Amino acid sequence: MSESTLKRAALAVAVLGVIGVGGAVAVKQGNAVAAAPIVLQAAAPVQAAPVAVPAPMMALPDFSVIAAHNGPAVVNISVTGSTKTAYDGAEQTGRADPFADDPFYEFFRRFQGPQQRGGQRSVPTHGLGSGFIISADGIILTNAHVVRDASEVVVKLTDRREFRAKVLGSDPKSDVAVLKIDAKNLPVVPLAKGNDLKVGEWVLAIGSPYGLDNTVTAGVVSAKGRSLPDGNVPFIQTDVAVNPGNSGGPLFNTRGEVVGINSQIYSQTGGYQGLSFAIPIDVAGKIKDQIVSTGKVTHAKLGVTVQEINQGFADSFNLATPEGALVSNVEKGGPGDKAGLKPGDVIRTLNGNKIISSGDLPAIVGLASPGDKVTMEVWRQGKAVQLSATLGNASDKVAAAEGERSDQASAKLKLGLSLRPLESMEKRQSGIANGLLIEDARGAAADAGVQPGDVLLSVNGRPVNSIEQVREVVGKSGKSVALLIQRGDDKIFIPVRLG
Repeated sequence: MSESTLKRAALAVAVLGVIGVGGAVAVKQGNAVAAAPIVLQAAAPVQAAPVAVPAPMMALPDFSVIAAHNGPAVVNISVTGSTKTAYDGAEQTGRADPFADDPFYEFFRRFQGPQQRGGQRSVPTHGLGSGFIISADGIILTNAHVVRDASEVVVKLTDRREFRAKVLGSDPKSDVAVLKIDAKNLPVVPLAKGNDLKVGEWVLAIGSPYGLDNTVTAGVVSAKGRSLPDGNVPFIQTDVAVNPGNSGGPLFNTRGEVVGINSQIYSQTGGYQGLSFAIPIDVAGKIKDQIVSTGKVTHAKLGVTVQEINQGFADSFNLATPEGALVSNVEKGGPGDKAGLKPGDVIRTLNGNKIISSGDLPAIVGLASPGDKVTMEVWRQGKAVQLSATLGNASDKVAAAEGERSDQASAKLKLGLSLRPLESMEKRQSGIANGLLIEDARGAAADAGVQPGDVLLSVNGRPVNSIEQVREVVGKSGKSVALLIQRGDDKIFIPVRLG
């Protein structure tokens, strides 16, 4: 190897050494200074390019201490119950029906009475879940769906002792249940105080997936305040492996504190697919306190039905961003009605909490108590309006919601709708005092999901009393309009793009 080659090799080794110590930026500065010192002195000053600063390095957590310390307070729950199922008389007697192969057998069988068909019988059911001890005298938290319809609940500890548990109470809305076993000096888990959990933070689950006691899995917090279609809980979303049997088990932070109760998974197979959801422990704690003190749970209600705001609705209501909860129905005489809420209002904040998606509203209201006073910022016809309400009790009977009014002659509109006023008989049969019946839906309206037979109640939140009013509102609208539609017993907003 020549002398010049050796020099180049030595320079390359020096450059690699710089990369290993200080990164690419140090290499660039070192090369510029070493390679052309004269040119740099003669040239005009050059503005340095912005430098991306890497995040600090983090060591992976060791969950062995948490698992060893808190594992004994995590329990396995076995549930026995029964369910009703239909059976045939022939099945009961063990005789086959001689006409079972007849092609019309099933058709005529459906019209037979229950005595001829056999009736119902009780079939035993069994289930598994998890839970965790929060009090040394035997108070245990788990999911309501774990102990639903249970005739017997057995709690098994890690030391193999088993106890029959009493269900002190359960709340299907929050999916929280409280159990009690007759024992003393039990190990307990610490509960987190406050809501300082961060997205990206490491978390740990302990439970009994498929009956495998004290299984430990770990992951990170994927999101907070996640709204699910069937719940009123601001769920913690994680990528912790959770499977059937984990339900009711604790979710720990890196300090070994319980931050949530593992409750649901999103799956198309029935098993873990990377999306698991936990009930925040502050929510569960409020439910637990009510059950222990009174044996029941009361939830607050605002008395409105809401739906999601998309870009079409945002354009229709002149909203800067598609955020908030769109009010499609107001319970007559309910808290929202008394506060002045109307269909077409968009609730943007509640007690200072920003409403991003429609699911945020029931989650916040669900944490309140009946009788609590709340303040709301509502977007109405292009302006912000401040309203206040006193929350009611969710168990109170729901009254019928008020609708809007409309009556005039038939016409075909820019929307692609053929409208006419309701006739007297149609009003009596439908229970709608006034409205424009949609006889035909084509073009933009049909594409948006409007159907013949729907009743148009309002446009962009403004009640319409005539075809002319519909034309006027549509004519002043921009990219889209929001139609309030009565379909059967339901009222829904449908965004329709114009042009």
